[in-house]
Amino acid sequence: MAVPVAFFAVFFAYPVAAIVARGLRIDGSWQFGRIVDVLAQPDVRHVLWFTTWQALASTALTLLIALPGAYVFARFDFPGKQVLRAVVTVPFVLPTVVVGTAFLALVGRGGLLDELWGVRLDTTVWAILLAHVFFNYAVVVRTVGGLWAQLDPRQEEAARMLGASRLKAWRQVTLPALAPAVAAAALMVFLFTFTSFGVVQILGGPAFSTLEVEIYRQTSQIFDLSTAAVLTLIQFGAVAAVLAVHAWTVRRRETALRLVDAATTARRPRGTGQRALLAGVLVTVAVLLVLPLAVLVERSLGAPGFGYYRALTREDGGTFLVPPIEAIGNSLQYAVAATAIAVVIGALAATALARRDAGRFVRGFDALLMLPLGVSAVTVGFGFLIALDEPPLDLRASWILVPLAQALVGVPFVVRTMLPVLRAVDVRLREAAAVLGASPWRVWREVDLPMVRRALLVAAGFAFAVSLGEFGATVFIARPDNPTLPVAVARLLGRPGDMNYGQAMALSTILMLVCAVALVVLERLRTDRSGEF
Repeated sequence: MAVPVAFFAVFFAYPVAAIVARGLRIDGSWQFGRIVDVLAQPDVRHVLWFTTWQALASTALTLLIALPGAYVFARFDFPGKQVLRAVVTVPFVLPTVVVGTAFLALVGRGGLLDELWGVRLDTTVWAILLAHVFFNYAVVVRTVGGLWAQLDPRQEEAARMLGASRLKAWRQVTLPALAPAVAAAALMVFLFTFTSFGVVQILGGPAFSTLEVEIYRQTSQIFDLSTAAVLTLIQFGAVAAVLAVHAWTVRRRETALRLVDAATTARRPRGTGQRALLAGVLVTVAVLLVLPLAVLVERSLGAPGFGYYRALTREDGGTFLVPPIEAIGNSLQYAVAATAIAVVIGALAATALARRDAGRFVRGFDALLMLPLGVSAVTVGFGFLIALDEPPLDLRASWILVPLAQALVGVPFVVRTMLPVLRAVDVRLREAAAVLGASPWRVWREVDLPMVRRALLVAAGFAFAVSLGEFGATVFIARPDNPTLPVAVARLLGRPGDMNYGQAMALSTILMLVCAVALVVLERLRTDRSGEF
């Protein structure tokens, strides 16, 4: 645990504490009364209300649309199911900047709806809600559908034989068993939408602002660190509460249920109702998930002769100091370095957490590992600039700063992927190897590693995908001569002109394709044990 604890203490707790202290410590004294002053501001209360309201609405809408998909993937067997599962998962690994850009191409100025019917949704809350459903659809399908596929269908059939209607049998037998998984999925969706930044930044405009967007505005535009610090504390408290409830639901989910092999519960749809349900889910996936990405690709090809892509190779001297195409190489290099860091830190943490004799401190650290997913990435990025600016940690001019920030987001995915597999390794195998004289390192290399190698590769793939698309922290610390793909897309969208818009679409398409390739590799490596979120 020494290395993971030191990593999170230096590169997460210290930068966040530094920026909060910078905001609340004035003239050498703490100004905690500033918290009350900030909360009394009408604009801040409006941001808090909108952040909570849109997160609740996004969560409810996601559950409403995705639960039928979870049932279809769990109980139906149909041609192309594995391909469709990969398609459904693509939005989850996409950077939020790409999601916002895709919906901008669909519902924004000059978008598909604008061209066909003169309808624009980019300045309405509906664009944000739909983009959040697009992004989180896979969370519900994979989390709820994974458990649904393993529930023994004979329990519901027994209730039907005893006279219960189909709806009553589902409500009184299946739903209580699914409730922990539904609650866990809902809490994760709420967490992601409560801290939404890229989607709201691109689609919300000046009318809508979440806590994350407001922290960015107060930090980088108004330079009011005091208000930003208070907002960071509020978001931190809300995220901690959500994670505490999430940990409780996970413990409930791990209670004894009558589970069977998922492969034995899926069957071909029978009857008009089941076929109609399958058709409805396919149409939903096509319209909600595939269409925005297809429009994104179509907009990137709007200039003759791949004009937008060719423009990426030229310097304009304004938005970038280098041709935008160099952002691809920068992102790949940063993501590889961040993946290596995340795999080392995450694997060490997962190995420690998997031990059955782990103490209370180690078990508590498991919950803390999830905090980087919910705490403001903007705060972390700006905290890097403030805290890591003097020896022995003067890293502001170092390239490693970006991978370190990206690795913070990747580590939770590595831990969550590897931990179930490590816990499943029979401890007697380790004990037998130790009795035969193997050192602890050799025991891990020859007993644990062969069993978790595939999970390790899956974890590395997830860490690579999320590192590639990290935006909130990177927007502060990426240098102008070394922009990443998400930062380059955001900068292009922030400048007027069709050429800048087209280049943003082209870069987003490239980023989408790189993430999709990473996901295809993940699906090929995925096992039933390591394939869930």
